[in-house]
Amino acid sequence: MTVVKLGGSLLERQELRAAALKAVCDRWGSGASLLVVHGGGKRVDAMMAELGIPRKTHQGLRVTDHRTMEVVLSVLTGFVNKSLVAEVCGLGARAAGFCGADGATLRAEFHPMLDGVDLGYVGRVMGVDVMLVRALLKERLLPVIASVALGPGGVLLNINADAAASALAVSLKARRLVFLTDVEGLLDSRGQVVPRLGPDEARNLLRGGAVGGGMRPKLGACLEALAGGVAEVVIAGPQRHATALRRGNGGTRLVAA
Repeated sequence: MTVVKLGGSLLERQELRAAALKAVCDRWGSGASLLVVHGGGKRVDAMMAELGIPRKTHQGLRVTDHRTMEVVLSVLTGFVNKSLVAEVCGLGARAAGFCGADGATLRAEFHPMLDGVDLGYVGRVMGVDVMLVRALLKERLLPVIASVALGPGGVLLNINADAAASALAVSLKARRLVFLTDVEGLLDSRGQVVPRLGPDEARNLLRGGAVGGGMRPKLGACLEALAGGVAEVVIAGPQRHATALRRGNGGTRLVAA
């Protein structure tokens, strides 16, 4: 079992998006068991700009007030999710799209404050129910899941797609978690791709502040996946999407030991 996370920046570049989806569909067509998780932050940013809603982030997470949550919900679970399903089907694979709230697949609590910053309707995944995912896989339907979770009292929460992919990989006892991105992997201080990392090295990078922006939550999600029993995590850019799905070569490879 492989969980694939599609990066939001990648989804906004048509040629990269098409290539990534073809790699996913080719692997699915070979009989592999896959699950796709996606965000869509760039498309959310564009819609917020059109609506005149300020964009705020903190430590790589989107500060999400009520209006922002409405945009996240409509963009991620609507336009982005259904567009991906349509494209996957167009490539010959049957797919079913939904968000983490469906079937209580992803349950979350409100994210604690960070450095005194209230993140609003941002969730931290606390539980996973894979019943819906397994039912789709049994019928050879490729699950395509948007990163919105069910929160306390039925509220909907915006969750980091990397964290969602990690939680699903752990719950499904996946062997591999693959992040398909628009960059070739984790970069060192010289801008070179780090080919292999162990958990201790990854934690040192986070503690040292060498990793910033959206790579921080991504690296944190990698560590959670490894700690939860996923054998291999790969962060791969456009030149390595197909090989990353097949063998894990290229990009940055993280292993438990």
